[in-house]
Amino acid sequence: MAEKVYKINGGYPLHTFEDVEDIYFSYIRNKKDRDLIKSAYKFILKKHDGQTRRSGEPYYHHLIEVAYILAELRSGPSTICAGLLHDVVEDTDVTIEEIQKGWGKEVAKIVDALTKIQRLKLSKITAEEFEAEDHRKIFLGMAKDIRVIIIKLADRLHNMRTLAVLSDERKLAISKETLEVFVPIAHRLGLDKLKSELEDLSLKYAEPEKYQEIASLLKKKQKVLLKSLESLKKKIADILFESNIPFEISARVKSIYSIYRKMYVRGHQFDEIYDILALRIITKTEIQCYEILGLIHKTYTPAPGRFKDYIAMPKSNMYQSLHTTIVGGDGNFYEVQIRTREMDEIAESGVAAHWAYKEGTGYNPAVEQKEIENKLHWFRDFVSMSEENQTATEYMDSLSKDVFDRSIYVFTPKGRVVELPVGSCPIDFAYRIHTKIGDSTVGALVNKTMVPLYTVLKTGDMVEIKTSKTQEGPSEGWLKFVQSNTAKNQIKKYLAKKNEALLREEKVSKGKQALIDAFRDRGIDEKGMLEHVNNPELFKEYGVETVDDLFYQVFQRNPTASAVVDFLGIKKEIVIPTISDKKPSRYDNSPVYCNGADNIAITLANCCTPIPGDPIIGYVTKGKGISVHRADCPNMANEGERLIDVFWKEGLESQTYPVDIVIESSDRNNLLVDVMHTLTNNHINIKSISAKSNAQTLTATISSTIMIQNSKKLQDIFAVLHGIPGVFEVSRVIH
Repeated sequence: MAEKVYKINGGYPLHTFEDVEDIYFSYIRNKKDRDLIKSAYKFILKKHDGQTRRSGEPYYHHLIEVAYILAELRSGPSTICAGLLHDVVEDTDVTIEEIQKGWGKEVAKIVDALTKIQRLKLSKITAEEFEAEDHRKIFLGMAKDIRVIIIKLADRLHNMRTLAVLSDERKLAISKETLEVFVPIAHRLGLDKLKSELEDLSLKYAEPEKYQEIASLLKKKQKVLLKSLESLKKKIADILFESNIPFEISARVKSIYSIYRKMYVRGHQFDEIYDILALRIITKTEIQCYEILGLIHKTYTPAPGRFKDYIAMPKSNMYQSLHTTIVGGDGNFYEVQIRTREMDEIAESGVAAHWAYKEGTGYNPAVEQKEIENKLHWFRDFVSMSEENQTATEYMDSLSKDVFDRSIYVFTPKGRVVELPVGSCPIDFAYRIHTKIGDSTVGALVNKTMVPLYTVLKTGDMVEIKTSKTQEGPSEGWLKFVQSNTAKNQIKKYLAKKNEALLREEKVSKGKQALIDAFRDRGIDEKGMLEHVNNPELFKEYGVETVDDLFYQVFQRNPTASAVVDFLGIKKEIVIPTISDKKPSRYDNSPVYCNGADNIAITLANCCTPIPGDPIIGYVTKGKGISVHRADCPNMANEGERLIDVFWKEGLESQTYPVDIVIESSDRNNLLVDVMHTLTNNHINIKSISAKSNAQTLTATISSTIMIQNSKKLQDIFAVLHGIPGVFEVSRVIH
């Protein structure tokens, strides 16, 4: 069928397929690839025949426009084919299998991803949940292949260009989604030209009065400034001609949306916006960029604080350029951007320019995808977030915080640039480097100075993380000041696993105690109980693999402790009561007992200060009874012959015991006060406390003896102390 030619639509020229060919013929010369694209075009003419858009034009015009935008971005044959075919499965009877048969696996995979994005059928309770799930599915579809993102952006751009025919309600909804979902992605990919047009079109339909107001003001301002801008342009050109530096110079007009943000988000008056008109200078090399900058600053006064070197420190979307604002001879301020040709291409087309299709170079989309993930770390986060098991709202929060929001740029000691959300602290930095580094962080140096872990970082800081193999993992208190969702999610994961492990450990301990009690009722002590239950037949009977598994099952009463005893055939001894004239031992008040040692003094060792719940061992002293130590006390490491089994008595909950602890922290004002308040607020009696600081490392050490009921309570208070800002380690002391 013959294609009817449309000349204009909403102010935008309508392109023909020949227009598309004119562009991609300049860089795709392989006849087979050209024929493949042509066959896709002929296919959509046939399959979309009779379908029209709201504007009345044939539907396939939309697909041609998408292909035109993709060709302008120098996309490869598979991408252009997929752009032409991206609606054919959704809107006709064509299957993905047919696409694969006609245009290959790559094209079919891209079209399939785009089709799934289109088929968002949701049943959410609230509008907020619906929106989050809708957007998440869009991102999940785009995360695995950069080409899906590029096509979706081209599709959205043309839809925005033709939005006028829709109802006001639909225009508002689509504009809002464009600003929230597609503009941030375009910005992060460095597609500045495309991003600016999406922003302006969204503003045009979302807030038409403000759009028209700014457009009118801009038109008036341009008339006033154009003459002086041309004069400035000529003077700078003369300077560069004299210096024999190759250059091209052009004017750049600030977008309407950018002006809108300065006026209505930042609160500036229109006349306070200095960079409405700017000069852009293109040269050959980086060195020439700096030479041009020097010549301009030598002639014109630069505005203080307005110089930015994005060549030395590129933006996260690979943007590079020198920016300076100068005062012209007429007293007006003008922004000047200086960059190389390659930098300019990346500034306009971002990732599309960097990875533009290059024929005959062994193009591999999988390698390209991996290169993008390696080059753009935010995209790597984008992909990894898409793989995590989060709710839709959590996922969108993560994207907003870690991918879309404004960023700061800090350095590792080796000079690597790390991008973080505004407000980030060293913990965010540590988790951005690696999860294991974050989990083992104990301190941080910023610009070679020790700082608290809650210190807010700023662009240009050099950050070094101190780690420790003995660090028990992140503190729950870190969640109060970390900013990045990456850090928050990793901390929550670790704490959830830790709490699960502690909960199991507690249940194992209680199951073990139930068996101790059941065996003691039959005249068998703890050691004997362990010998009896470490039994393969018992494990097989109850489907467990270890003694701890058995203890855990006993806590769950599956089996009960008495059932275990009965299975092992252990009978309860019948004891005939007898009258005893034995006097009570003067050592009965000890919290520890030792079988057969009723009249021997039993004392708790001062070196390791054991408390109920600690694994313990007895040491037979010369003439002083039994000294009770923690089982891991290093003082007992070589005392095998004089060690003896001892056990904690029951019912010790009301007693407290001294424990020596050390708290390591970043030094700060009121640290000791905060520690004391934390202990007293948690009903911990402090026997003694002292602090000392280290001026060289800006750290502080607090030593204290506290009274505590048992090891479980001690672990609880350790967790609370870790939550105090600046604290990075809490430990018990062995003298």
